[in-house]
Amino acid sequence: MTHREDCTQLSSLLASQKPAAVVAEVKNIFHHHYSARAFAPVARCARLVKNLFVGKYPGYRACNTEYHNLTHTMDALLASARIVDGFNIQNPPLPVTVAVNLFCAALLHDTGYIQESGDTEGTGAKYTSTHVERSVNFLQRNRDAFRFDGESIRMITNTIRCTGLSVDLDTIPFKSDAEQYAGCVLGTADILGQMSDRSYLEKLLFLYYEFKEAGIAGFNTEFDLLRKTVDFYQITKNRLTESYMNIHIYSQHYFKHRHGIDTNLYLEAIERQIAYLEKIIEDDSTNFRHKLKRGPWVHEYRRDRDTPSISDNSPL
Repeated sequence: MTHREDCTQLSSLLASQKPAAVVAEVKNIFHHHYSARAFAPVARCARLVKNLFVGKYPGYRACNTEYHNLTHTMDALLASARIVDGFNIQNPPLPVTVAVNLFCAALLHDTGYIQESGDTEGTGAKYTSTHVERSVNFLQRNRDAFRFDGESIRMITNTIRCTGLSVDLDTIPFKSDAEQYAGCVLGTADILGQMSDRSYLEKLLFLYYEFKEAGIAGFNTEFDLLRKTVDFYQITKNRLTESYMNIHIYSQHYFKHRHGIDTNLYLEAIERQIAYLEKIIEDDSTNFRHKLKRGPWVHEYRRDRDTPSISDNSPL
């Protein structure tokens, strides 16, 4: 990866806080390789998932997890599309059904955090450890509303399961290399999307409280999570290159071909985050919170609120 002093900020290319803009961009990317009509299932899935997260889907509450929210879902979708585009530029394109089901899987992969209407205790964070299988269950229970056939259900299920941080991809029954590539794309995009977010370090404070509610051991304080994130990144890099077949390299082909930027902006953004995080950890002159000011809403976090503090209410 080339180091550039005047590097383009990833966030300047598109604001992922605007779901409609993300879906429109994914559609544009999709049309480089596939027909316009083929995108219809993705557009329908995006509308329904957006309704789910904002509390307009029958039988479910609005998303109330501050880290795993609609913005993160859109980040994963956009990263998936960019990687697929880069892959298709360098290789025979993925079959259109694989691409469509991959993008739907990206939209659905964190629906397991959403509580049903009668589930009013705590937040969806309590499902952190089981959210992958709950996402699969949501897909299967709502297949008619999303108009998925059996083959799509099978493929999307396999792809969602690739986002589990401890999953062994060899245990997933892919029917083709293309399907396995799709699983690697989503697993990669899930990581790149969240860790490259310009407010990632601030959002880690939200993640701490999600872990705390879920009863996940090993994180006693917010600072403890920040400190252990550095080690997590080293583990994550191995997962990106080994488990996910180094498929992240194709995002660089996307940035070069579509934007004239010959670097992987995702990895560049993540490495800047980790470098700054290391400085925060090493500097004990002031409270670490004073160094996390890029997202002022972070300091307004309240455990009793039922709606996201970042607005997810823009139309699709």
